This record gives sequence, structure tokens and C-alpha cells, in this order.
Amino acid sequence: MSGPGGFNLGDLGNLNFMEILKKAREFKETLEKTREELRKRTVQASAGGGMVVVTADGDGMIRSVRIDPAAIVPSEKELLEDLIQAAVNEARTRAKKLLEEEMAKLTAGLPIPPGFFGGL
Repeated sequence: MSGPGGFNLGDLGNLNFMEILKKAREFKETLEKTREELRKRTVQASAGGGMVVVTADGDGMIRSVRIDPAAIVPSEKELLEDLIQAAVNEARTRAKKLLEEEMAKLTAGLPIPPGFFGGL
């Protein structure tokens, strides 16, 4: 079973303890590299027809919030708050999906429970 970067879990049942530790270390390094790459990737979500646009990285951190000046109307403060909340939630959902897709590639075939890698 191979993952990104040529990482191969092989048949762990036939490995000795030192080989298993080596495979675990390789897996950890590959996992860390994948998480670092995810931090460099971004997803965007918008609300209100693009009045609010939120960008998050693949680790779920919000990197920017852009608000169209036309959306800043003091009498519609609650509407703007709702738009921001909707865009942030959608950006985080997209970041979580990106994380899950990349982790699924990395752990293909392994019995790893959902959320094991600290979802968003």
C-alpha cells in the first residue's frame, strides 16, 4: 500500500519491531509534510452573493475576510454578521473536506477512525 512520496506500509505483519518503528517514523514524516502542504493551500467561501468572502487554509485557519463596502450598512448590522458567520462556516467546512481528502489518500486502506488526525 503506497501513499504520497512513495511511502509504503508494506505488510506490517511480517516486519520485526525495528522495521515497524521505522515505518511509523516514515509515516509520521509523511503526515507532517502533508499537513504543512495543507497549510499552504487555501479554500474560499462567500455569502450574500459575494458580499462577504472568507479564505481559510487547509488547516482550517481563517486567513482573510473581505467585505464589500456596500454590505456595511449600520442599520443592517445583524445581516452582515449572519453573512460573515455563513462564509466562515462554509470556508471551515471546505477546509475540513480538503484535510479529509488528503488524509484519505495518505491512509488509504488503513483502519483509521474519522477525526483521528484532529479535524477542524
